[in-house]
Amino acid sequence: MGGLVRIGLLINPLAGLGGSRAMKGSDGDALRALASTMSTAEVQRSQDRAMRALQVIAKLPRLTVSTWGGAMGETVCRQLEITAEVLGEPAEAPSSAVDTRLAAAALRDAEVDVLVFAGGDGTARDIYDVVGESLPVLGIPAGVKMHSGVFAVSPEATGELLLHLGKGGLVGLRNQEVRDIDEEAFRHDVVRSRFYGEMQVPGEGRFLQQTKVGGRESQELVAAEIAAWMAEELAPDVTYLIGPGSTTAAIMAELGLDNTLLGVDAVRNNALLGSDLSEQGILELLACESEPARIVVTAIGGQGHIIGRGNQQFTPAVIRRVGVENVIVVAAKSKITALQGRPLLVDSNDPILDKALCGYREVITGYDDRILYLVATYEEGPKQ
Repeated sequence: MGGLVRIGLLINPLAGLGGSRAMKGSDGDALRALASTMSTAEVQRSQDRAMRALQVIAKLPRLTVSTWGGAMGETVCRQLEITAEVLGEPAEAPSSAVDTRLAAAALRDAEVDVLVFAGGDGTARDIYDVVGESLPVLGIPAGVKMHSGVFAVSPEATGELLLHLGKGGLVGLRNQEVRDIDEEAFRHDVVRSRFYGEMQVPGEGRFLQQTKVGGRESQELVAAEIAAWMAEELAPDVTYLIGPGSTTAAIMAELGLDNTLLGVDAVRNNALLGSDLSEQGILELLACESEPARIVVTAIGGQGHIIGRGNQQFTPAVIRRVGVENVIVVAAKSKITALQGRPLLVDSNDPILDKALCGYREVITGYDDRILYLVATYEEGPKQ
């Protein structure tokens, strides 16, 4: 694909909007109705992440872009001064899954070299329904649910891959899984993940996220050991924000407190202060408290993300309020080993904050057991 690169751009304007509000997804009519009441910063999330990816290639001399109208791609191209062919317009605002499928079909028929989309698993599923394995697809991570393997690890990683293509570099093609979960079940702490199929994805291992690995296996005992140690180490008069995951859920179980498996709960002095908190709920809670706070997160199995996948309630505003130094990472050693040397990843949607979170950090891996492990955006990760 050296020389002239023809990119098809498709943005889901609703992608990721439910994350900071603890909605655990962006599918359905409820979010579409809520979108009209959201702030400009919230509504522009997927477009901002697409812009971060495309600005890397905006000045490529032999770049052509085909896209869909308005917030589905045209607006970002205009802001980056990228000349783009607009193939159609969304039928309604905000756009729907029907618009996504229509746009994907038009981009497929335009014979683009690679279809680049900003969204989450729901968007990937809609695109898969239309294009299957007929052309390469690359996802800019912008959703709440991103269990599929078709996404780059960050918007910048998407841009670097496209830049490599545009400069005539050798970029391999691999089949990556498309997966999605039932959002209604997810909102009730039940994970029902479904394999939909595979799409062709251009890329190298350090740029692409791995398919999320589910299941507890023998990690339950390790999680219990981590929980026992954390329960002993919780400092008095400190608010702990316990993030999603089975390992962090074990901490709540050790404390004898109700837990939101896939949400954020607040604890202080072994008492539950709030359950399934959104970004706003967290900030309001912290505004009322003079005591310090800490965030407890765990790694997503297979992917290695500790910030930005499934815990978007921990927004840059929340992390800055708590303090980068007060982010606690817990993970079984088996999860770390499974990364095969890849770093733990952060993708907070704020590149400056991501840099502050990077470096070798302590990871609690058992009872009075900890390791130092690299936390990075994809740039700092070991190259393959």
